[in-house]
Amino acid sequence: MQKIFRVMIIIAMLITAYLLILAWRDDYANEPVVDGVSDAAVSVGADIPSTTGAAGDIPVQTLPANSAVAASGSNAVAKDAGLITVTTDRYDIKINPVGGDIVYAALKQYDATLNSEQPFVLLENNSNRVYVAQSGLIGQDGIDTAEGRANYRHTANSYQMEKGQQTLSVPLTYQKDGVTITKTFTFTHDKYPIDVSYQIQNASAQPWQGQLFAQLKRDDSKDPGMSGKGALSMATYLGGAWGTPDDPYNKLKFGKFNDGSLTTTSDKGWVGIVQHYFVSAWTPENFTGKFFSRESGSDYFIGFNSQPVNVAPNKQVTLSATLYAGPKVQSELKDVAVGLNKTVDYGLLWPISKVLFAILDGIHKIIGNWGWSIILLTVLVKIALMWFSNKSYYSMAKMRAIAPRLAALKEEHGDDRMKMSQEMMGIYKEEKVNPMAGCLPILMQMPIFLALYWVLVESIELRHAPWILWIQDLSAMDPWFILPLLMGASMFVQQQLNPQPTDPMQAKVMKFLPIIFTAFMLFFPAGLVLYWTVNNLFSMTHQYFVNKKVEEEQKLRTVKVLD
Repeated sequence: MQKIFRVMIIIAMLITAYLLILAWRDDYANEPVVDGVSDAAVSVGADIPSTTGAAGDIPVQTLPANSAVAASGSNAVAKDAGLITVTTDRYDIKINPVGGDIVYAALKQYDATLNSEQPFVLLENNSNRVYVAQSGLIGQDGIDTAEGRANYRHTANSYQMEKGQQTLSVPLTYQKDGVTITKTFTFTHDKYPIDVSYQIQNASAQPWQGQLFAQLKRDDSKDPGMSGKGALSMATYLGGAWGTPDDPYNKLKFGKFNDGSLTTTSDKGWVGIVQHYFVSAWTPENFTGKFFSRESGSDYFIGFNSQPVNVAPNKQVTLSATLYAGPKVQSELKDVAVGLNKTVDYGLLWPISKVLFAILDGIHKIIGNWGWSIILLTVLVKIALMWFSNKSYYSMAKMRAIAPRLAALKEEHGDDRMKMSQEMMGIYKEEKVNPMAGCLPILMQMPIFLALYWVLVESIELRHAPWILWIQDLSAMDPWFILPLLMGASMFVQQQLNPQPTDPMQAKVMKFLPIIFTAFMLFFPAGLVLYWTVNNLFSMTHQYFVNKKVEEEQKLRTVKVLD
């Protein structure tokens, strides 16, 4: 039984590491990860979806590299000349008047890297990365076609949200054949959602018909959100996603954008691109959008089209969509669209992760430090599992106390396994020992350990969150490997408090286990290693006092027997 107990502990620990590796592989390992390069000679038509939104039914007109249309297309924005700049309390935005696309979005409340003075850039279009939010009008009388995008007029080259200002509007206008189209970006103080509306005013004698499209365009470049995590850190999901009220969260990997699986229609859904800590997503407003995804060269598109809209002569119609381009803050995402908060993907153990994050967040609101919050969370988990742990440690202490008797049995009945097993079971029954009870704390800790891993990896609240001294980012690995080494040392000391295996081979394996786990923990988030180290320290203390208690009980029993 003791042998089975040891084997189960080893298996439980190895399964934990294996599950983490599988989760990483399923979400990320098969994604294309190369440096993307913007090409100004790419056909503008490649950016324009079909009027049906069906993958494969895309205009393929090729324009020459020196064409004026190609030069004014959304790909040719390497320089800031001609771009409209918008500054709010949360954004630094650049809008290309050709097409009216957002070609740059920096998040002012998040630094690019730890201790950087530069903001994190989510959207950009340059030689290193293409990631832009596009929208326009297509269809019978649409102003965005394979031949070129609408070139909007604008009254100012820069807009700034002043202190105390609640909203900031950026209007762009386009006129042709008696039809005036006003594309307006509306930014709200202390909010990330951006309202994008198209007011179509038909002053002509003919009806106007078209469709609104909104899409995200991204190449296959690396995820900048993973910078500073270490070369061997496990990466999170990078790819497309979409949801509806009936089917809130679905992933669509870049390599599957052309498989035709995304044909959903919804008036309250969303389509987006997910990366580490950040997400961009479009949601339709007051119309039913037909979702689509497609690939063109090294670029990936995910978005939706509206149904055809008719504007009668001397009438006016407004179409709107909402763009979210910001951090994956669950409390904000749930108000944008149903299921968008699920882009904070905690995996299969999400119910446990949700509870752990809620407790962590609640503690943090009181003490203001995520590191101490993790330590207090560890204490709360230990208290919650105290009854099971006490049973386990008591059983293990009994095993330690009767180890000499078991060793004597092996010497006496080593050649008769049947007899030895019967005698061992008799001792277990006499001492009321359950060798399997020692597995309970380890087995119950594994789901919590895995769930906390995803909390630390996925929750942007812990991005660049400091603890003390050298630990300045609990979501990244310990830069000096001090915590993993302390964890390994605590694991080794804890082993000395447990009954040692009588089998020499098992004894050797158990001695190497702290080394193996230390190696695993070297590249895990420091917050996770902190949790496991503190858990070990409390377990050691608990085990020590239980061992002392059992030793006293054994001494009293011995005295009574002698008397």
